[in-house]
Amino acid sequence: MKIFVAGGTGFVGKTLAPALVRTGHEVSILTRSGKGETSGVSWIEGNPTQKGKWQEAVKEHGVIINLAGASLFTRWTEEAKRMIRDSRILTTRHLLEAMDGGKGKTFFSTSAIGYYGFHGDENLTEDSPPGGDFLALLAKDWEAEAKEAEKKGCRVVITRFGIVLGEKGGALGQMIPLFNKYVGGPLGSGKQWFSWIHIEDLTRAFLFLLEHPEISGPVNFTAPNPVRNKELAQWLGRIMGRPAFLPAPGFMLRLVLGEFGSILLEGQRVLPQKLMQAGFQFSYPEIDRALRQVIRGSGG
Repeated sequence: MKIFVAGGTGFVGKTLAPALVRTGHEVSILTRSGKGETSGVSWIEGNPTQKGKWQEAVKEHGVIINLAGASLFTRWTEEAKRMIRDSRILTTRHLLEAMDGGKGKTFFSTSAIGYYGFHGDENLTEDSPPGGDFLALLAKDWEAEAKEAEKKGCRVVITRFGIVLGEKGGALGQMIPLFNKYVGGPLGSGKQWFSWIHIEDLTRAFLFLLEHPEISGPVNFTAPNPVRNKELAQWLGRIMGRPAFLPAPGFMLRLVLGEFGSILLEGQRVLPQKLMQAGFQFSYPEIDRALRQVIRGSGG
């Protein structure tokens, strides 16, 4: 298949794009400037938040994967919120505008488990309703924008990412340095749920869905065994041989990160119901095995 990837030079894209190439797909990556590190792909220059000549290339591809979006890991000022929202909504809108009809095409649009808002200990599946906070409302609008592709006859898959664990990036890229300095620990009470997925399983889930065209709509990209934040910290400390008893006080997180700090102190207990029902087998279903692989690979 010919696959067009927006956001292919980011944390997830750097693992997904090479995997697509290895499995025989022709991959084009949209980049704002120059070529990235991934070999065996075609590079298309353009800014997805703006219309441009890059849109002409979209028509030549049967699969479009949208991974683009400004990082959430920052203090959510009004300007930051605008950038976070525009980078997702405008990119999706411009990708859809570029499609010259969608019959026979597949559109993978990234979303987040933040869609569900906060539900305490409740198990959440793809059928659970959206929340009402900023991130939930953003995800709801983002997904609605993507679903417009269905009107063109396109198969739309909404990939709701949990916290992605992998080398040199993501949440562990923020946490491992702290544990190396002996200042790691849970966030706040540590009781909040942490719904995660190893980046290799995330990549395999994309490949799985490419081979199962009968699956559409929202799909939770999370491991089947979410853990509480305190358990994550304990496993990370144990594997790294570092203490894990220094919690980051909740009031400090809110003071430094504002509204985003509250997101880190809440969390969701999300299950990958659609993937499991379809027979997808996780290579890293348990947090300890996932963390050992990441830390071994990163040299942490």
